[in-house]
Amino acid sequence: MIDSVEIGNSSIGPGNPCFIIAEVGVNHNGDVSLAYKLIDKAAAACADAVKFQYFVTEELVTHDVPKAAYQVEATGKSSGQYEMLKALELSAEQHAELKLHCEKAGILYICTAYDHTGVEMLDNMGVAAFKIASTDANNVPLLRHAAGKGRPIILSTGMSTLGEVEQAVETLRAEGLDGRIAILHCTSEYPAPANEANLRAMLTMQQAFCCPVGFSDHTAGIGTSTWAVALGACLIEKHFTLNRSMPGPDHSASMEPDELADLVRVVRDVEAALGDGVKRVMPSELRNKPLMQKSLVAKHDIRTGQIIRSDDLTCKRPGHGLSPSWFDRVVGKRAVVDIPRDRILTLGCLDWSES
Repeated sequence: MIDSVEIGNSSIGPGNPCFIIAEVGVNHNGDVSLAYKLIDKAAAACADAVKFQYFVTEELVTHDVPKAAYQVEATGKSSGQYEMLKALELSAEQHAELKLHCEKAGILYICTAYDHTGVEMLDNMGVAAFKIASTDANNVPLLRHAAGKGRPIILSTGMSTLGEVEQAVETLRAEGLDGRIAILHCTSEYPAPANEANLRAMLTMQQAFCCPVGFSDHTAGIGTSTWAVALGACLIEKHFTLNRSMPGPDHSASMEPDELADLVRVVRDVEAALGDGVKRVMPSELRNKPLMQKSLVAKHDIRTGQIIRSDDLTCKRPGHGLSPSWFDRVVGKRAVVDIPRDRILTLGCLDWSES
């Protein structure tokens, strides 16, 4: 059995509404006022949480690390990761302001911690959960330090094998975090090819680790996220921007506000369509059932006292009389009234006292 993980006021796990995270990341471009607008748009779209990233560039990358291919495509070759990320930093004080703005907007603030300092800062802020990025799924010291705070952890697993995810989960559980881990399956490319989404890996990890599993979606559009929900994703994370044409490494692979609102709406529609799994007659079918299903009907005139044979019967709409499933019970019974051709058989037509 998979227990739910409590994050803020939400229960995340099978049987609960999918937890939808609008991933701002660094799409604020280092501008707090832009971050505020993104928070407000995410709240208006009815996302459950908005997620940021806290990092100190000097602690995150070396000075000479080159940009990834997607970063070059989005921002050009003129500098490396260090210069790009330095322009996207927000201070601890600014993150505290973002968290306060989220509270006022009625949406949960979540943040990625990339090092021990980030964990300490977010813990002191009272963050509802730590996000561990795919880049740190194998960062055992960071995992241990974050788990030691006792807060729920959302673990992204892009670029990881199942064995590497197992090591990460075991590291978190060894620090006493069992029952407070949610895993995000992810393909770490921007945008990711839909044919590499490999959504069934969610089911593999859910079975292997017995914790809620979701999907961090880097594919274009909203379709793959909704497919993931239909397959059982308990969380969805999707990059979010005000405008895909804005400068920056992640904007071009992000959703715009109208798309986020569409994603939330379609996910809720998918959940409603999935239902509870109990096979039953649905309310909208009740008026159709007696008119569209069939009854046992006299194939020709049947006289009083006649023993019913199989070739005396046929099955026709409507379904007001004896069900065709009674066929074997009716054959061999004696008619107690005349049953004209095309008449629906009822209990009162037959003698049920005879064996």
